[in-house]
This record gives sequence, structure tokens and C-alpha cells, in this order.
Amino acid sequence: MAGQKFQYDESGGTFYYFVLSFLALILIPTTIYYWPRKKKEDPGKNNEECQCADCRKKKTILANAEPYRALRSWTIKLVIVLGWALLLFLTYRVSQFDYEMASFDPFEILNVPPTSSQAEIKKAYYRLSKILHPDKETGDEKSFMMLSKAYQALTDDVAKENYEKYGNPDGPGAMSFGIALPSWIVEKENSVWVLGLYGLVFMVAMPSAVGVWWYRSIRFSGDKVLLDTTQMYFYFIHKTPHMLLKRALMVLAASLEFDKRHNSQVTERQSDNDEVPALIRQLPNLNEKCKEHPLCRMYSIKARAILHAHLTRITLNPDTLERDRQFIVKKCPYLVQEMVSCVHQLVMMAYARRVPRLPSIETIENCMKMSPMIIQGLWEFKSPLLQLPHLTEDHLYFMNKKRHVKNLQQFAQLKPEEGRTLLKNLSDFEYENTMKVLGKMPLIDFSIRCEVIDDENTNVVTAGAIVTVTVTLERKDMKTLFGDTKAPEKQGINDEANEEAAGEDDEAAAAAVPVKKASAWAKPRKGGKGKGGKKPANNQKKKVQPKAVNVAATASAATSEEQAANSEVDSDAGDHSDVDSVAGSVSEDDEKQNKNNSSLDDDDDEEWERLQQKLNKRERLEGKSRLSHTVHCPFFPEEKQEYWWTYICDRKSRTLLTAPYHVTNLVEKEEIQLKFTAPRWPGVYTFTVCLRSDSYLGMDQQQELKLDVQKAPAPPTDHPQWDLSESEPEHNDQQENLSDYTTDTSDEEDSD
Repeated sequence: MAGQKFQYDESGGTFYYFVLSFLALILIPTTIYYWPRKKKEDPGKNNEECQCADCRKKKTILANAEPYRALRSWTIKLVIVLGWALLLFLTYRVSQFDYEMASFDPFEILNVPPTSSQAEIKKAYYRLSKILHPDKETGDEKSFMMLSKAYQALTDDVAKENYEKYGNPDGPGAMSFGIALPSWIVEKENSVWVLGLYGLVFMVAMPSAVGVWWYRSIRFSGDKVLLDTTQMYFYFIHKTPHMLLKRALMVLAASLEFDKRHNSQVTERQSDNDEVPALIRQLPNLNEKCKEHPLCRMYSIKARAILHAHLTRITLNPDTLERDRQFIVKKCPYLVQEMVSCVHQLVMMAYARRVPRLPSIETIENCMKMSPMIIQGLWEFKSPLLQLPHLTEDHLYFMNKKRHVKNLQQFAQLKPEEGRTLLKNLSDFEYENTMKVLGKMPLIDFSIRCEVIDDENTNVVTAGAIVTVTVTLERKDMKTLFGDTKAPEKQGINDEANEEAAGEDDEAAAAAVPVKKASAWAKPRKGGKGKGGKKPANNQKKKVQPKAVNVAATASAATSEEQAANSEVDSDAGDHSDVDSVAGSVSEDDEKQNKNNSSLDDDDDEEWERLQQKLNKRERLEGKSRLSHTVHCPFFPEEKQEYWWTYICDRKSRTLLTAPYHVTNLVEKEEIQLKFTAPRWPGVYTFTVCLRSDSYLGMDQQQELKLDVQKAPAPPTDHPQWDLSESEPEHNDQQENLSDYTTDTSDEEDSD
């Protein structure tokens, strides 16, 4: 390779090879990925979908969402077809070039028969050279080169031998290296144009494209939310640790995605000066006179009014405010998820004492409530039955006169004739459509399992241990409950009862002694130095559990002492036994040792299987899908998938224990692991594992998790495996027969 001279392609053949391969590498995957395909319509799909007026209106909105879809499709097809046409042209040129090189016939080029003499060949060469010489008007450089090569192949002995042996008068082709670009690129006449093109591409176009991309990307988070909006969420959540639902809705409406200065997609009209005040007069409790920035700005008030109108299901002007409603509502799921993430981060920062205020569990739950409200276009205090098509407040009024139905599960469990009687005002088509939509709604089997994975005894929770709660979610369709009156009702989240209980605890604490409420991890304060000092009622209640634990501990200690005494008696009796009994005891010890070894092997196998399951779950999470089941949401202007939140909280201290896990791929069954640190002090604690839907109202569930936290064992200071000294060789044989774990018999022998 040393001294190899690289040259540009003179003939242009290798340049065509380069362009052909480069174009094929781009064109083939582009065609596979971007070629517009018409989706195959399932004839039975339309019958399975909801046929209510609102859903038909939503289909029209989705169809008109991309007005330039047809033009875009034709443009893509035209560009791809032109690319393939260019590919075919280059393929033809390359094939012609190969044909010219492969079909080299000197007699045909000189236009003489193969039996011609040297004089005839020379005469033909001179005659054709006068015509094809480049200095002549009829000259052709390429044809003249081929003519010279043909004459050489028939007159020169070396060239003739090479032609007869290799088919080429130049001999066997040697390997050469070159640049697959035409030589006109470096010609002096074209230098200005080539340098100008290079400068335009590499100094203007590429830096501009990278700069625009970088400027846009640094303004957004990973969830397509402006970083300024995230900063605003942090400010208001830190300012209001216990945020009510309407306050959270105000903060959501103040998102900078709805401001024209931060989002060029926002449309501002002159008619907003008349339509927005008229809409505000129809909405009570809008709090439009708030003086906080940016809650008092016009874009925030407009977005808040549109969200309230959306939740109240007020009809808006289809040419103005209705378009704004669709724009605002489409962005809300991403913004709500960002708010939930902000609350969780502030909770973790408060635990680390980086911020002084700890957001309450009501704050993050109120943020979660906004998502199903906006998806369904319904306030949280409304009946969940209004999520079904064709049902209105009047239908529910007449229904509740005969039977009070609280939620969708109770309605699904009604007998068919009873349900038809309650909805007798609906036509047969409307009733069938309602039951069809209800049958597709989710029914979640929610179960939990608690364990300490990294401990030897996984079922015992010790103070400060890492507790792993495995949440199992199994989704079924609601139609499995049709007519099943014996199915148990799912335990929903009663937010009002939780708030009342928390309020009662606050009042009781305030009535007793103004002591700060501590979480489950806080060290309990000792009482006053005086013996007759009174203590708050809450503290007296909390001390009942440690007493019970102490009683259980003393009982277990008593039973262990009895077992030790019995074992001593048995050992004394065993000393006076004969040789046969000793041999039998030795054999029993061997059997026990074998059993212990086998149990250890089983434990190792279980640990290995558990590790493999962890790795498999991690691999599944890395490629987590965002497709589950389509939500029936006629008032949401986009297709929505069913997502869920699951988390663990402490209702007594009103705190969040684990990060809310966003389940986005629940198709049939899914397992989620939630981890938190057990309290540092022994006792019985009651936590709550919650499941919330981000798409449906009335689908939330909760289960109580009771933890009996035991005292953490003292760290071992001595172990037989740690003794590496060889000072006691006489005990080696005895240690070989003992297992790794100490038993009661071994302790007794040591004591003797």
C-alpha cells in the first residue's frame, strides 16, 4: 500500500457503482418503511365499535385531523418511484459499461474479417483513425482509444499474446485503488461550484439543522413536556404540599404548552375576547380572579375555562373554542403524568431533607384523578355510569328510583331482564350498544404478595429491610360479570373516607397535645420524665402493638426454654443407652445431614430461578410496549390506551412510600414489583397498595398490606467459616460432619 497513488475515476464506471450501491442501501428500507399502505378494514370491527353519536363524531374528527394525508401519501409515493427509476437507470448504465468491457473484439472494432492480413489491418486502422482522432471534427476520444487498443492487440506480439490468453491486450487486470468520484470534481473550471456546494452543505445546512434540533430538544423533557412547565409544577407543588383537585386543575391549565409565546401551535383569535368571557359566566367556581402568576394570565384562564367546559360537557363553537378544546385535551395526559412525576420527586427530596415540606398523598392522588376526568370528560363526583353511551342524568334519575347502582361492576352484575327494565327508556339498539361498550371495559383482578427477597427467611420482615411487594394484575372483560350476582365486589378507593379519617386523626392530635404527626419511620418519642405525666391518646393506641409483640416474644422464649429442658433430659437418658442406640443416633444424624444438604441445594436452585426471573423481567421492561386496550372515550379527540398507576402509601401519615409505577402494557396479565424500606422500629403497620386507572372513573382499587416488623437481628461477629486458623486440628473431623447452620443439639454439646 505504500506509495499507492489514488486517482479519480476517468471513465465514470466506478462512480456509477458507488452511487448504485449507496442508493440501494437507502431506497430499499425506505420503501419498506414509508410506502403508504391502506389498512385492511375488518368487516366485523365496525360492528364491535360503539355506534353512539359522540363516537361517530370522534371518528370524523380523527379523519379530518390530517387534511394533507392524501397529498403526503402521493408525495411519498412519487419520491420513492423516482428513486427506483434512478436506480434502474444506474443499473442499466453499469450493465452497459460491463458489456463494453466484456465484448472486446478487435476485428469488429477495425471492421475487418478475422482472416485479414497485417497490411489490411494497418490500412483499416489508418482509415478509421482519420475519422475518430480527437483532433478531427468527427473525432471521439473513447472510440479512438478502443481503436488503438484493437490495433495493438492484432499487431503487437505482446499485446496479441495477452489478448489470446486473457481477452485483454493489457494483460491480467491488476488491483488498483482509486476514488469513486468523477474527475470533473477536481477540475479547475468547476472548483468554484464544488467548493460552494461543499460550503452550503457542510457549513450552512448541516449546522443549521443540528442547531434547530438541539434548540427544540433542550426545551422538552423525555415526556414531550416543556422544561419551563416542569419547573412551574415543582414551584406550585412545593408551595402547596396539600393540593386540592381544583387547585391541581388550575396548575394544569397554566401549563406553558397553552401559551402562544412558548408554543407556536397555539391559536389566538380576535373572537376570544367575546367567547371566553361568555363561557366564564356559565362556569361557577372558576376562580378567574386569582392573582398568582401565571394562573392569572389570559392563556391560563382560557385553558381553565375550556377544561371546566369539557368536564361539564358544554357544547362549544365548533370553529373556534371546540378546536382549542381538542388541542388542550390532547396534551393533558402527558402533562398529568409529568405532574405525578414532579410530586414523587418532591416526596423523595423531602425524605432526604432537601426540601422542608413533604407533599401529602392527597396531592399526588388528585393529580392522578385529573387524567380519567379529562379522558372521559366528566367530573369525579359524577356517576361512573355516565361513561357509558346514551346514558344521561335523566336516565340515572329514573334508574335510582328503582335501584341504586353505584358503579359499573354493580350494573354489569344485574340480571339481563333487570338491567333492561332499568334502561327501558333506551331503544333496543341503544341498549345493545351500551351493553357492548360495558362488556369491553376492564375488570382487574388485583392481588399482592409481600416478601423480603434478599433475606434468608423471605416471609419475615425485619426493621430496615427492603420489602418487595409483587403486584399481580390480571385483566378481564366486564362481560364476564354479566348476570353474575355472586361475584365479590372490588374494594375501591374511598377518598372521602380516607380524608375524613386523616382529618379525625388531625383533630384528635390537636385536641390532645400539639405534637407533629410522625411517619412510620420516625423514632417514637419518649414520654416525660415524670411518672404521672399524661400522654396523647394516639400514642397510647400505638403502644398497644409493641406490647402484643413483647407478649409474643416472651411466649416464644418460654417455649424455647421448655424445648431446651426437654432436650437436656433426652441427652441425659441417651448417655445411659447401649451401643445400638448410639449407632442408631449416628445414622439419624447422617440422614439429617443429607436432608440439610439437599435442602441447601433446593434453596440454591430456588435462588437461581428467582435470579433468572428478575433478569427476564428486566429484559421485558426494557422493551415495554405502550399498547394495551383501546379506551371508550368519545370526548377525547384521540385514540387512548388503557394505562394504570400502582403505588404504596401510608394513610395514617398521609405519605407516599413507593414511586407510582405506570403500567402501560396490561393486555392480559402483568406483574410489578414495588420496593420500599421497612420501618426502623418493630411493630404492626398497615399500609395501602393502590391501583388507579388513568382512563376510567370508578375503576380504582386498594388492598391493605399489614406488616409485622420484627426486631432486626444483631450482625454476626463470629462464624465457623470465618475461622481460618489451624491451631485445633483435632476438631476437623467433627466439623466435617456438622452443617453450615447451628442447631439446638450443637449448642447443647458445646455447653456440656
